[in-house]
Parts: sequence; structure tokens; C-alpha cells
Amino acid sequence: APSWTLENCCGTLEITFLCLFAGYMVINFLLWNTFVVKPMKLIAVFVHEMSHATACWMTGGSVKGIEVHRNEGGVTKYVGGVRYIVIPAGYLGGAFWGGFFVTLSGDRIASTVSASLFVFALLVALKYSPNGTMVALCLGFIVVTLAFIFIEWFVFSPIIQFVTLYCEFFCFMLRNPIYRQNGYGGKIDQSMAGRAATAGRHPQHYYYVT
Repeated sequence: APSWTLENCCGTLEITFLCLFAGYMVINFLLWNTFVVKPMKLIAVFVHEMSHATACWMTGGSVKGIEVHRNEGGVTKYVGGVRYIVIPAGYLGGAFWGGFFVTLSGDRIASTVSASLFVFALLVALKYSPNGTMVALCLGFIVVTLAFIFIEWFVFSPIIQFVTLYCEFFCFMLRNPIYRQNGYGGKIDQSMAGRAATAGRHPQHYYYVT
């Protein structure tokens, strides 16, 4: 029978995880409006847009472009797919991938796998007509992530677990609509229903969603 006493809970690893999680929240709060976290805000936008793109692919659509802009906005251009799945996928995907990869950050091999998947997603995004900011963002994070993987396995360990935990924590929190409505990521300009009603159609016959 399962034990609900939690006698073996909160050993060294669990305490480290909780302290890091709390520490990351404090860091974000203190540095939110500084240039230090700007790259992280942009990569969170990337995760948001890739979630739209993934939903499009999963529902039989075709992605024509993925962009991230310096003002922390982004757009995914696509044809086909199920719009009422593609549109909410940005926030739902950010929450899902954030939680999924935070879970993987608890193990050295798993966190390396999550970092490798992140690099793969960045490489895929480069194929879809990215703008200049998107190219710089993808290339920069590819180099940094590969550097941390190298350091983890050949120089110093543990480090990749802490890095992946922070990245995914940030992506989950920034692109979570509840978190953003409370003032950390900027106000959401439209409800999800509003987005479904107003997501645009480009003259070249593809849809776009931000």
C-alpha cells in the first residue's frame, strides 16, 4: 500500500530543487525590467510560437513562418490545421512544455535530453522564414545550450540541470496567462475567445496567430 506519511520526502535533492525554484522567482522579480532577462523573455515567446506551430502540424496544417520580435511579440503563419486548436496552443503548450521539462531537470541524463530537444526545436524553427531577431535568438541559444552540455559532461557537473530548470521555469511562468495577468509578463491584450475571432488572415491565403 502507498505511504502517505512523506517520511522520505524532502531530502537534499528535493530541498535543492525547492530552493532553486524559489530563488528563480526572486531573480525574475528583481530583474524583470532589465536587459538581463530580455533573452529569456524572447525565448519564452519562441516556445509560445513553436507551440502554435506544433499544434498546426498535429492537426494536418502547414507552417509558413515563425517569427519572434524584439518587443517580445511573435507570430506564426500557417495554412490548414484546426484553428480552434492552433490558437490556444500557445499558452497551453508553454505550460505543458514548461512542466514537462521542469520534471526532466531532476536528472542529469534527462536534463541533457531536454536541452538537446530544445536545440533541435531551435534548428527546426530556423527553417521557417524567421526574421532577424529569430535567427539571432536561435543561433545564440543553440551555442549557449551546447556549451552547457559540453561543460556538464566534460568540465563540471552538475550544471545542466540548474540551467534547464531555470529556462523551463521561465518559459512556463512567462507564457502562463494567469501569471501574466498579474503583471509580470504584460497584460494579455485579448481573451482566447477574442483571439479565435480575430486571428488574422493574410492576403496570401495563410492564417497568422500571435
